[in-house]
Parts: sequence; C-alpha cells; structure tokens
Amino acid sequence: MPINILMPALSPTMEKGNLAKWLKKEGDKVKSGDVIAEIETDKATMEVEAIDEGTIAKILVPEGTQDVAVNDVIAVMAGDGEDVKAAGAGAAGAKPAPKPQEAAPPKAAAAPAQAPAPKPAPAPVAAPAPQAASPAPQTNGHGRIFSSPLARRLAKEAGIELGRIVGSGPHGRVIARDVEEAKSGKALKAPPAAPGAPSMSDKQILALFEPGSYEVVPHDGMRRTIAQRLTASVQTVPHYYLTIDCDIGKLLAAREEINAAAPTDKEKKPLYKLSVNDFVIKAMAIALQRIPNCNVSWTEGGMVKHKHSDIGVAVAMPGGLITPIIRKAETKSLSMISGEMKDFAARARARKLKPEEYQGGTTAVSNLGMYGIKDFTAVINPPHATILAVGTSEERPVVHSGKIEIAHMMSVTLSCDHRAIDGALGAELIGAFKMLIENPVMMMV
Repeated sequence: MPINILMPALSPTMEKGNLAKWLKKEGDKVKSGDVIAEIETDKATMEVEAIDEGTIAKILVPEGTQDVAVNDVIAVMAGDGEDVKAAGAGAAGAKPAPKPQEAAPPKAAAAPAQAPAPKPAPAPVAAPAPQAASPAPQTNGHGRIFSSPLARRLAKEAGIELGRIVGSGPHGRVIARDVEEAKSGKALKAPPAAPGAPSMSDKQILALFEPGSYEVVPHDGMRRTIAQRLTASVQTVPHYYLTIDCDIGKLLAAREEINAAAPTDKEKKPLYKLSVNDFVIKAMAIALQRIPNCNVSWTEGGMVKHKHSDIGVAVAMPGGLITPIIRKAETKSLSMISGEMKDFAARARARKLKPEEYQGGTTAVSNLGMYGIKDFTAVINPPHATILAVGTSEERPVVHSGKIEIAHMMSVTLSCDHRAIDGALGAELIGAFKMLIENPVMMMV
C-alpha cells in the first residue's frame, strides 16, 4: 500500500510551512534516515528525513510552494515490492491527512531531522467563563440613552456613566434600581474601547506616491510574524519603562583581564572572547533569581513563576530578528554563555536554529550598543513579562563625592508587563541588575 509523505510539524505551534527544496526526485529510492526535503518556517530551515524505505512515486507539492498546511500530503512513496507507477497514478486522489479530532493521523513517511518529539502540552490554565454579552443601551436615535430622571440623577451622583449601566426597564430603559445595582458592580459593563484610527489600504498608500518611484517587495513569513506578534504585544500588554545608568568601568577591566588570560587552542587562538553582552545576560539571569517575582509569565488563570532564568537574546538577521535562548543562564559561566551565543548567532543568520532553541524563555535582552544607540525601549515578546534594552557604553562626566569625573556609563531600559510586575517590583529588578553589572565579581559567587 502506498505511503503518504506528510507536511511535518516542526514545532507544536506550526500550522503552515514552505516547501523550499526537494532533495529526492520521483523514482529515487530512499532509506530510513535519508534527507528528502527542506522545509522553511518563518524562523528557520529544517531538513526532513524519511522514516520508511521505498521509492518516491509522485511529488504532489513542488519545491518553492509556500503556506503548505501541516499534515497535507506532499508526496507518495511506494513501499518495497509495490508498483511504483501504480502508486504514482493513484497519488492524484491523495488528500490531506484528517485532523486529530476527526481521526487518528495516518502513518507518515517523514519527520524533522534531529527534532525531538514535542513534549505533551501542559493542561491549560483555567480561565473564567466568558459572560454573555449585555445588550447595547437603547437610544433615541440621537445618542441619548433612555433612562428615567431619577436614574440619571443617581448615576451622576455616583459618578457612573449611563452607557455602562444595563437597563432593565422597558426597551432597555435605565431605571433607579439599575443604578443601585451598578454601584455594587452588578449590571455594569466594561467601558467601551476607544476606536482605533482606521488603517489605510494598500491602494490608498500607493496612491500617495508617484507611479514608478517605488517597488513593492512582498513580505516573507518572518516579517509577517514579527509584525503580528509585536502589534498584538503593544495592543494587549500594558507596557511601562524603567531606565537606569550603569557604571561599567569594573566590568570593562574584568573583561580585559579575563580575555587576556583565556586559554588557547593548538593554533594559539583564544578559546573564548567575552563581550559586554555576555555579562549583561549573566547579570540579568542572576537578577531574576534574586527577584523571583519578576521571573514570571502572565496568564488569565494565574501567574506562571519560573524556576530558571532562560534568557532570549535578540539577533539581527536578513529580513528580521530572532531570539535564541540561553537556558538556565544563571547556572552557566560567562565563557559558556559566550560560546553558546556565538553558535546561536551564526546558525540564526543561516536560518538553521531549531524551534526549541528560540521558543519560550522567561525574558529577553536586546542590545543596540554596537550601533551607537544611547538608550531605547523594546517591545515585550509574550509570554515574557520583561525585556531589557541595552544602549552603548560611553565616557560621560559624572559626579562622585562632589567631584566631576569621567566614567564608562551604559544606559539600560527595562520594559515591564504591568499586569504581572508592578512599578516598585520592576525597580527592584533593574536595581539588582545594576548592582551586578557594576560589580561583576558578584556574578562569580
């Protein structure tokens, strides 16, 4: 019986992917473990291995095809002893595999190379059941809400907008009893959201520019995902920002000494070379351990408190950025962090990171110091509750004991999710970071 080769899920959240390249063609024999195709997601390119032996009878999805749904049949393989032509002829009727809730998924002939089986998803945190929507208050057609004179007077005295009170009178009329219930929080609707400015259509935007004076470059999957996630973050996460200046003179001196004493390999090249960002990652990881109520993620059902500091680090790459994660960073030496970051950065730019290497994390660091940026604010990447924006280090005049001195200063800004972290708690976290980054010897104990 022919074996369907399905579009694999490269991560638990993947729904679609691009079939970048076929490494086998129709008629080729394959063995278990052979790499047969390359699949692109918005963040990475992964190889797909065959898990059965046979012959490629028919390729249904040509290379270069975008937005192929997970579990769609992309090719058909004839098993040992089967008629390859017959299997290929019958492939025209192949259909996408049914969804898990409809039927058990059929045997797939391919799986992501080196990708571990996804862990079972944790049980969702219970959230309050949504309440039935209340009817809109009735008006007279001119924006005035039907209400009794007594209800209007009582609502004014209580400081409650009539539009937020659910009327129980005839045709939704607000009466005195409704106002009394609204005072206790009953029959009270949430204030309406302010309408957003209508966005311009593509046609309206292009009409503003002279024809021929521009070119339209279609968005790739990465750019679309970045736009969607950050727009959602700004709209749904209440951000606030805390900026502080750090004197990194001791850090720069320690970095120079450590790098000078680094062991070398057979070619006399140092085995590691620490960057300022390596110290930043380590300091942030330890600061989260010292202020554990900041090492959290918000959910509607409860606060998720993390045991380890998994630090995502923003890495620029063609067309966007990605945040590989240093897991359990509080337990790792500076040289280990440095080595992991160099490996992650190289593979990120080649789009070779695995999903488990950039998904999750408990916070993130974004460093634009190498571009000379003094300070900036960064957008939180849910489910994180914080992100640290790091500016450049520069010599600045500072006052010590009444005297003006020159010091190496670095400005950092912590963005916080106010649902999870209040202002005073955020101040404790950035204060703990400052103490560590200004006294790097404290990271060693």
